[in-house]
Amino acid sequence: MPAPRKFTEERLRAAALSLVDERGLPALTMRNLAAALGTGAMTLYTYVDGREGLEALLVEAVMSEVRRVPGVPSADWRADVRALAEAHWRAVRAHPDVIPLILTRRSLDPATLAGGEEMLGALARGGYAGRPLLVAMRAVSAFVMGFAQAELAGPLSLAPDEQPGDVIERVRALPRERYPRLIEMAEAARESTAESEFHEALAIVLDGLRPGAGGGTPGARAAGAAGAQPAVPSSEVP
Repeated sequence: MPAPRKFTEERLRAAALSLVDERGLPALTMRNLAAALGTGAMTLYTYVDGREGLEALLVEAVMSEVRRVPGVPSADWRADVRALAEAHWRAVRAHPDVIPLILTRRSLDPATLAGGEEMLGALARGGYAGRPLLVAMRAVSAFVMGFAQAELAGPLSLAPDEQPGDVIERVRALPRERYPRLIEMAEAARESTAESEFHEALAIVLDGLRPGAGGGTPGARAAGAAGAQPAVPSSEVP
């Protein structure tokens, strides 16, 4: 009879995520994770397949935080898409060091698949199917991840030791004749929050979701007639 496993998958995910949140992605090693768990590095190889396995743990840990969203599904598919998108955004932005992995890994863990299925279900209730469903899903997915990433790498992103006001003043100090719109954006940011910006930007995306319109434009029909290439699955599906 095999010996009972010392660590649950949930405990491994939580320990890996806590390690990266505190010390950054470079700290994610078998040795460091083993120390956090109070065991030896070799013990972890019975649970995790090297670096690849550690990264998979992290992605699943973040996606597992997108738990059942209250009120979804409902009779209002746009409200469902809005609620699901916000839940994913909050989970991802709470762990910024994991964002590069979510963007680049092709994850098939249960948490990621469940989140994707929920979002696809909401879009399907709005009338999307087939290729338009694929395009709508990519649009929402790209928006959520892109918005989270912009907080890390955009012109107004913060360095670890900076305050929002420092970044705004740095941009405002640029030559106004050369960067008038960047400066305008920085000045507007003084009275703005990431949450309000997310909600307003998501409203723009939702306004653009019109079931039945996708693929019906002359350009889309021409692309189809020319023979579109099969879509490559995205590296993550929120």
